[in-house]
Amino acid sequence: MEDKRNLHLRVQELCECYASTDPLKEMSALPGDADKEEAALKWLALATLHAVSAGAKSVTLAVAPGGQVVVKAKYREATLPSPGAEIGAGVIQAMRQITHIDVPKGKMPLALGLKNDSLEIQVKVASEGGREELTLKFPE
Repeated sequence: MEDKRNLHLRVQELCECYASTDPLKEMSALPGDADKEEAALKWLALATLHAVSAGAKSVTLAVAPGGQVVVKAKYREATLPSPGAEIGAGVIQAMRQITHIDVPKGKMPLALGLKNDSLEIQVKVASEGGREELTLKFPE
């Protein structure tokens, strides 16, 4: 990923790019992506698109110290495709950069422009004992 000036804008562009795709199918292909930084931004866009289209309340990505990644959506008990250890860590790092949450635990709203509309997502990041967790809470 060459342009690190505005990750927020890049996620919005990727949302627009992938708007007519199957987000879960695209997410499943990400672990094989050569550009792990770009794949992390793609994952954020695809998770957002999936949540919006499936009516999810939240999506949580957790990376354990050993690299195990678990992704869950809260609307019914469901496990989403894992992006893998490297991309999963990149997803959390990218969201920390986008939101400027530099402390171990923090939360803040993030507005994403999607087509002709705007979506406000509540972003929560936490780091404890080597475990990193990102939760994206979507409006009702």
